Amino acid sequence: MSGGLDVLALQDADVSKMLSAGVHLGASNADFQMLQYVYKRKSDGTHIINLKKTWEKLLLAARIIVAVENPADVCVISGKTHAQRAILKFSTHTGANPVAGRYTPGGFTNQIQKAFREPRLLIISDPRVDHQAINESSYVNIPTIAFCNTDSSLRHIDVAIPCNTKSHHAIGVMWWMLSREVLRLRGTISRDIPWERTVMPDLYFYRDPDEVEREEQEAAAALKAASSAAGAATTGTGGDDWGGAQAVPTLATGDDWGEAPSTTPAAAVPAAAPAPGATDDWGQPSSTDWAAEPSGGDQPAASTSDWAASTTGSTTNW
Repeated sequence: MSGGLDVLALQDADVSKMLSAGVHLGASNADFQMLQYVYKRKSDGTHIINLKKTWEKLLLAARIIVAVENPADVCVISGKTHAQRAILKFSTHTGANPVAGRYTPGGFTNQIQKAFREPRLLIISDPRVDHQAINESSYVNIPTIAFCNTDSSLRHIDVAIPCNTKSHHAIGVMWWMLSREVLRLRGTISRDIPWERTVMPDLYFYRDPDEVEREEQEAAAALKAASSAAGAATTGTGGDDWGGAQAVPTLATGDDWGEAPSTTPAAAVPAAAPAPGATDDWGQPSSTDWAAEPSGGDQPAASTSDWAASTTGSTTNW
C-alpha cells in the first residue's frame, strides 16, 4: 500500500524497532491463510514473518482508519492484559473508543444493554482472545482489522496485520506505529520530525504491577541508603562544634559591654516605697536617716530580730 512512494517506504529505523521488539517472530504453527505472510521457518520450528508485508498491511489499516470521519466511531478491543495499555494509548492519541478487558457479549447486537455501541470500524489485538467481538461484528457487517499471528484464524477478518501477538513489546510497537501512521495521514504530526521524540514506544508497553512496585521499593531503598550515607558523612566531617566556645553576638546598641559591672546587683535594690519628703532628684542624697533610732512609740526592729535568744530561752522550759 506504499504505492512505491519514498515517503511511505519502510525506514531502517522502523525495521530496527520491529526486530528489537520481536515483531517478526511467529508461532510454531501456521494457519493455511497466514502462510502468505511467512518468509521462512527456523530450525526450531518458529515461523519468520515478512516485515515488508507487515508494513504494507499497517499502511492499509491506517488509511482505513483515517477514512472514518468521526474518530469515536472506531472501536478498539483487547481482552489480553499485555495489550490493554497499548489500546488505551492508541485511543488517547487518535480519539478511538477503547474496550479494555472483557468484552460484554451482545455489545454489537443487543440494543437493550447499556454497553451497546454501533462502531463503523473494529480493531482487534488478537482474534483468538476477542473471538466474541469478531463473531458479532460479522452479524452487523462491521469491518474488522486484526493483529494476527501465524497461527491465527482469518475467519471474519477483513484486514490482517501479521505480527507477533504473544510479546507485549511486539504488540506495543505495532500499536505505536499504527497510531503514528494515522496521525501522519491526518496531518496532525509531520514526517520530518520523529514521533519518538514526543511519544516513546515504551508508553505502549505493558508493565507488570508487581514489577513496578518492586522497582519503586528498590528506588526508595536506594534513596534512603544514599541519604543515610550523606548524613553520616556530614556528621563525621562537619556540623556544629558543640564542645567549643560559642561566639557572643555583637549588639548594635550604644551600651559598652567592656565596662565593669555595677557593684550593686539589681536584686539588692529595696522595693519599699520612698520615704516622705523624698525629692524626685535621685542623684541627691536622701534626707532620711535609715540608721537612726525609731521615734515615738514605734517598736524597735531589733527586739524581734533575735530569734536565737528567744528560741533558746523557750526550749529550756520543756
